[in-house]
Amino acid sequence: MSCCVQTRKQTPHPAGLPSRVSRSPSRHQVIDQQPPPGPQLRHPAVAHQEASSFSWSDSPPLPSSNYPGTHYDDGYFPTTEDAATIASHTRQASQVLDEGKLVIAIDFGTTFSGVAYGSSRLGTTSGKVQQIINWPGSSETFRKIPTCLLYDELGRVLAWGLEAKNASAIPGTSRYEWFKLFLDPRALRDESALDPRLPSLPPGKTPTDLITDFLSCLWEYGREQITRDIAAIADLNSADVWVTVPAAWDARGCALMREAAIAAGLVQSAYPGDVHWRDRLKIITEPEAAAVHCAHLTDLHKLRISANFIVCDAGGGTVDLAVYKIIGDPANLEIAEIAARSGASCGSLFLDLRFRALVEALLVGHPAHLDPASLAYFMHSFSEADKLNYAGRGDDETIFYFNCFNVEDPDDPTVGLLNGQLAIPGRLLREGVFDPVVNEVLGLISKQLDKSPNIDALLLVGGFSGSAYLKTRVEEEFSSRIRTLARPPDSDTATLRGAARYGLARRPLVSQLVVPRSYVMKVKLPAEPEDRVRRPAYVYINDAGIEICENRLQYLVQRGAIIRKGQRITTRFCKFAKTPDDTSFTATLYTSSSSSARYADEASAELRELCVWRADVGVLTAFREGAAAHPEGGFYTDFELGLELDSAEVRGVLLDGKGGEWGRVVFGFM
Repeated sequence: MSCCVQTRKQTPHPAGLPSRVSRSPSRHQVIDQQPPPGPQLRHPAVAHQEASSFSWSDSPPLPSSNYPGTHYDDGYFPTTEDAATIASHTRQASQVLDEGKLVIAIDFGTTFSGVAYGSSRLGTTSGKVQQIINWPGSSETFRKIPTCLLYDELGRVLAWGLEAKNASAIPGTSRYEWFKLFLDPRALRDESALDPRLPSLPPGKTPTDLITDFLSCLWEYGREQITRDIAAIADLNSADVWVTVPAAWDARGCALMREAAIAAGLVQSAYPGDVHWRDRLKIITEPEAAAVHCAHLTDLHKLRISANFIVCDAGGGTVDLAVYKIIGDPANLEIAEIAARSGASCGSLFLDLRFRALVEALLVGHPAHLDPASLAYFMHSFSEADKLNYAGRGDDETIFYFNCFNVEDPDDPTVGLLNGQLAIPGRLLREGVFDPVVNEVLGLISKQLDKSPNIDALLLVGGFSGSAYLKTRVEEEFSSRIRTLARPPDSDTATLRGAARYGLARRPLVSQLVVPRSYVMKVKLPAEPEDRVRRPAYVYINDAGIEICENRLQYLVQRGAIIRKGQRITTRFCKFAKTPDDTSFTATLYTSSSSSARYADEASAELRELCVWRADVGVLTAFREGAAAHPEGGFYTDFELGLELDSAEVRGVLLDGKGGEWGRVVFGFM
């Protein structure tokens, strides 16, 4: 196969914004074909409609990730009559379903999770989002519940949420928490990178299994509550379900999350012929959802059009930062991402882990206090009473007392054991527990400010944002650099409420994003003098007598590029078919943190395989015409591959080079 390649943007770039989308240095490129199976491009019944222009002051068109064309599973390709019938049915059903369509948001957190919902029939387009606050295991109300499961020795779920968290130790049962962290990019690439302080998984279960089990319980209960509240108003089977993910997650983590959510039954077919029911499951990054919540409070924080603000989403497991600009008034809200996101695993959970390590160090000579039940008792006391209320240096001389689970052990004033309590000085808590974690958060913010100096506001959201000490330290460090430092109302549920609000808007409230990593293909190019000097082993003569350099990198879009959500970037190819049956085109798409490497071996440590992309070019008119003209084979077919990026999703499209779309597949996540 030989190819002619040219990368271009099919939709214009917003006026006044720098564009760093890569362009091909040559029209003659050969993509490396690889045999492994991958997601197959399928002919859509409803063609993707793409905007021909973009105005910075207007809202962009709906992103195709949220309102996609129909695609077909199991290799089914519809006839023209089939497609027309299904498209007509889809339009009719869509008109009915979109009237008052229900939106459900799920914030699946490392330590706590929640559910929110809304529908235009409930009057929620004006901003009202309802949350589930009554949960099994308590007569009190909670806006979020622990992300916790209790299993028996056979791996069956005995309890979840509050009931699992508060369950007494029972022989033959095991409690599991924090399993979301198993989808951290570093842990997925290398299991040895997983924090050793995290509990192991149940025998025979994967992280996805635990997520599916928890989401199944959460969803079953959530459906009951929503049905009880609004059964006559909205159809749960046709609801759009928005699930939040950390900004730092890579393609594999997001794909596993989607897999777990579908397995848990969060979306399902709503009517006969509903072939795109899986597309009702939406993925949104946590800082993006939180930004939507915060941007609706612009008057409260004196943010005006053109103001730049950082959202610091400090949760239980991760802290994510993203920078946005307000480009629409509150009545027609629109915000744009203007800098690359950042984040790290330094959420409030790591205060708990450090507190446990401190207790273990203090009581190393008192093993009666180090059994699982005793440690859990200490940690519960710390988490419930002192973790968020701790004030910092003002508490250095304060003694904090934690009740012991085992009161039979004798006193030992040298380590703080007195009258059935463990006494810990405030200074020791600050230096051993709080400062290491808080300093890491401050470091993230400082680095983000260095990259984005013109910031008008920093908004703290997430469960960890409730820490009095974190807020104090942020004010001390950054009040001279940022005019407004605030913790918005409902900051602990900002991500949850923002995700629901985004879905209710029925349009992309975040219209622009910064590409967090490069998207790359390995290609073969006509050799240049530089290649003969730097990589002579890559240079060879092909069957056509042309000198070729293999293992070159083609950047479809570079890290840091500023693009409109859903913007399509196309690359032109031409495939050489040896016979009329030679219709398969296979390519591997990679991601990389690099944006300038020329050869694959220069970026080998950074290249991550995203997906094997397979296309049947035999469906193209140009291929059929070539096959008819050359029945013995030996002909070229021009076509294009299009790459569309969203905040959490990446889509691939097969095009005929004349504007016609012949296949679409969602093949991974950013």
